[in-house]
Amino acid sequence: MALVTVNAGGLPEGTFESEIFGHVKGAFTDARMDRVGRFELASGGTLFLDEIANVPMRQQAKLLRVLETGELERVGSSQTRRVDVRVLCATNAVLVDEAKAGNFREDLLFRINTVEIHLPALRDRREDIPLLAAHFLARNRTRYRKQVSGFSPAAMQMLMQYQWPGNVRELEHTVERAVLLCRGEEVEPANLAISTARSGTTSFENMSIEEVETLLIRKVLRRCDGNISQAAEALGLSRASLYRRIEKYGI
Repeated sequence: MALVTVNAGGLPEGTFESEIFGHVKGAFTDARMDRVGRFELASGGTLFLDEIANVPMRQQAKLLRVLETGELERVGSSQTRRVDVRVLCATNAVLVDEAKAGNFREDLLFRINTVEIHLPALRDRREDIPLLAAHFLARNRTRYRKQVSGFSPAAMQMLMQYQWPGNVRELEHTVERAVLLCRGEEVEPANLAISTARSGTTSFENMSIEEVETLLIRKVLRRCDGNISQAAEALGLSRASLYRRIEKYGI
């Protein structure tokens, strides 16, 4: 059975329908051939829609139709196609609050909320940190062909004490960076490069714009307890813009 994943909130609105539903040749200027959308690719299997809260309202209605009827048309086509897909969705947002605020369709929320699994923030399940860190280390050790056996006690203590505003994604990128920087057999605290974010005493003089922006986003996320909507408002960004920066900087 197929498992197709897509960052639904990261798709530009202009290409959303083409990516999700597909298109036919000639549907628009760059449509040089037919394209199968994600729903059709996942037919008979599972479609994972990540960052579902960031899907624009206009596109939410089109998602709802497919979920309710199992039918879709590729962009530029009048032929109706049927799909049989199990849909999983994920988001950092509280969709009930987003629906009350008018940012998410209530009928779509009811449609996708058949079974809800709440995953606590990483800082609230610290017992998972050693297992996740070991998994990411093993994967990146193979990827980068590094002879790194594990974490020193001091490095593991730092991982356990850090607040992880970016949750598992931040841990993943932190471990990947540590493997790249590590010159010995064990990852040391200096390889993790997270002590600065904890102390909050960084000098900006020798930092790039990207580094400053990363630090600021992390600080605001910690202050907002990881709430993306509140953090985006505090930073003067849209939710979609904040998510793009989080993904870009590996926060």
